[in-house]
Amino acid sequence: MSALTVDHTSGSNSEWDDLVRIWEQADAPEGWKVEIIEGIVTMSPPPDNIHNFIAVKVQRRLYSVLPEDWDVYQTLGTGIPLRKGMYIPDLAVVPDDVVLDKSGEYVQASEAKLIVEVTSKSNASNDRIAKAAGYARAGVPLYLLVDRWAPAGPAITLYGEPTGDVYRVLQAVKFGDDLVLPAPFDLILDTGVFPVD
Repeated sequence: MSALTVDHTSGSNSEWDDLVRIWEQADAPEGWKVEIIEGIVTMSPPPDNIHNFIAVKVQRRLYSVLPEDWDVYQTLGTGIPLRKGMYIPDLAVVPDDVVLDKSGEYVQASEAKLIVEVTSKSNASNDRIAKAAGYARAGVPLYLLVDRWAPAGPAITLYGEPTGDVYRVLQAVKFGDDLVLPAPFDLILDTGVFPVD
């Protein structure tokens, strides 16, 4: 992962507008993810095959319970100006009218019903700390962290009830155990299909 910091001491535009402009104009290699994490523009290489496999299995299960007018987006820019964040979550469940009603390259993270991040070894701490705080600050009601690199072994944590920059842990399981997504999903996620590295 590489990072680019921005000098905000000059110019007439706000800090957020400057960051978004850099994000929109970033010339990243194909497949790389450009994000703003706590005011720093970062680039990450494409995830590995197991990462993608897990994301697709979660996506497939989500589609089995979603209303017709909600979808699962894989590369949707989600903005969190209060945290100087522009994240590209692995999966974002967002109503179609929100995506179709917005101009530009991103939606407000607060519009998401669920965000799913699958950790990569090189930047797992971003998903665990900075992004969790950002999604909580935005008021995303549910944040599902699939942590392949958790210190105690691969685990899945469902966060909810955001207050400020903090979530409450609703459920935490090891790979292999079932995880229950509450309403509006009412879904049992079988994590036994997730490979362990």
